Amino acid sequence: MPKLFTPIHFQNVELKNRIVMSPMCMYSCYKQDGKVTPFHLTHLASRAVGQVGLIITEATAVQPEGRISPQDLGIWDEDHVKGLTMINEQVHAYGAKTAIQLAHAGRKAELESDIFAPTAKQFNENYKVPKEMTEEHIKQTIDAFKQAARRAKAAGFDIIELHGAHGYLINQFLSPLTNHRSDNYGGTRENRYRFLSEVIDAVKTEWDGPIFVRISTDEYDEAGNNKDDILYFTNEMKKQGIDLIDCSSGGVVPAKVHSYPGYQVPRCDMIKHETDIATGAVGLITSGLQAEEIVQNDRADVVIIGRALLRNPYWAKAAADELGYAIEAPTQYKRGWK
Repeated sequence: MPKLFTPIHFQNVELKNRIVMSPMCMYSCYKQDGKVTPFHLTHLASRAVGQVGLIITEATAVQPEGRISPQDLGIWDEDHVKGLTMINEQVHAYGAKTAIQLAHAGRKAELESDIFAPTAKQFNENYKVPKEMTEEHIKQTIDAFKQAARRAKAAGFDIIELHGAHGYLINQFLSPLTNHRSDNYGGTRENRYRFLSEVIDAVKTEWDGPIFVRISTDEYDEAGNNKDDILYFTNEMKKQGIDLIDCSSGGVVPAKVHSYPGYQVPRCDMIKHETDIATGAVGLITSGLQAEEIVQNDRADVVIIGRALLRNPYWAKAAADELGYAIEAPTQYKRGWK
């Protein structure tokens, strides 16, 4: 059996294989209220039918001002729980597990309202200048992550992922490129980590299951976090009981990135072995052979598939065929699965 199709455990949650659907914004909350629509149900459930082991929702905002766009999902209100529960019912019915990515866009929110960040510096000339967060606002935002975790539990998710990558709010606190504060949340890397540390602690008061964190392992700027900083952060996360580091990169400041198949895997491999923590590899992983090489050689514990799953909801089946392995078909599709 290919390792890609072996189960893996995170605490009490077993994934039937090591294929994970990456969180990807769908811009489908047409009423701009953050609520689940029929599209979300169809989109996510179809990948579960296609035999993906874990489905992660798009970045789901813990505060309305934390949305990346007005059309993004939200979890800042009790009214969001009903739709999120429907997602879980649909996805679980086909044997997949679910995760919700709790997120706050910070200075990269493209909204009509005020936006907020650790430092009042815009991402580029096309974005608003954010308001610098006061310590009181920081505490309110940490509590918003806590309340989102409570709602995620009520909705029936199996795993929480915290979005600490791509230049969004958590990443803005972590990076010296975007955090120019002189209080307890800025300056040293210990202080820059404080916001994420307090978010993790707050989430764990309401959540007793696995927690993943997505980080940008490379900021593509010499003045940004270096490898030692990244390893410091991942070691601290391990101490706090984080179960997996989802290893992405970029997005902190405008940068040209030379991307190629598997371009983020080396940093993922480094973190896995130097921190001794489970990792997820993401970024232009497109074939079963490529995915199997990554997990078989212990470069990551799971592969996190994005655009390839947009192109083909049955990517897991295509990967199995490529590896000469027969995966069990959903009952409804057995006649056409061979």
